[in-house]
Amino acid sequence: MSRLFEELDYRPTPIGALVLRRRHEARLGVDILEIKLGEEHLMSDLFTASEIALAKLGLTACTGEGLDVVVGGLGLGYTARAALDEARTGSLIVIEYLEAVIDWHQSGLLPLGEGLTGDPRCRLVEGDFFALARGPDGFDPDAPGRSFDAILLDIDHSPDALLDARSTSFYQPEGLARLAGHLKPGGIFGLWSDEQADDVFTGRLASVFAGAWAEPVTFHNPLQDKPFTQTVYLARKG
Repeated sequence: MSRLFEELDYRPTPIGALVLRRRHEARLGVDILEIKLGEEHLMSDLFTASEIALAKLGLTACTGEGLDVVVGGLGLGYTARAALDEARTGSLIVIEYLEAVIDWHQSGLLPLGEGLTGDPRCRLVEGDFFALARGPDGFDPDAPGRSFDAILLDIDHSPDALLDARSTSFYQPEGLARLAGHLKPGGIFGLWSDEQADDVFTGRLASVFAGAWAEPVTFHNPLQDKPFTQTVYLARKG
């Protein structure tokens, strides 16, 4: 039988204590990988449908081949993996604020790490996504000012439930407009949210982008034995 609980790594960070743990969920008979930041539960490999949908929906909305993609937030790697599974993806930059998360993938501690680090299309970059979005140089440290076909973001719980103050201004029109400046014409911004769709935020996106919409992602929650709905927001630059 698996251990009931195992702490795989613990790191202090500028925004709180970061913990990677493996826990046995006796009700389901499975082992679960989880990441916590302080008292915040960030993610679990038991629930990955909406993280995968972020990449699938975002890249389906893109046109053309050889797509240049940015993912903000590495986590357990499911959004990045889904982006690489899209045959039209030509390059992927994953921006991750916490060095430990990159270490977990590069060392093979996380199961998707080898597939990400071994794919020549993929680069893991340590950096503050929100600061890079504000600045003129953007997300590629080797090519300042480079623009992208898709920028997919999964860091905060929702536009109103933030992990820390770094992203406070990002979800306002000025912050979204700066982000749009890093997209190619017709490029797609995708945003994961733990909450159901918010018409106010969709309207805010529409005030900046040529088009904006919200896609509900509903999946079965085996712990509660009922469906649960999260949201992927999408917006297209004119």
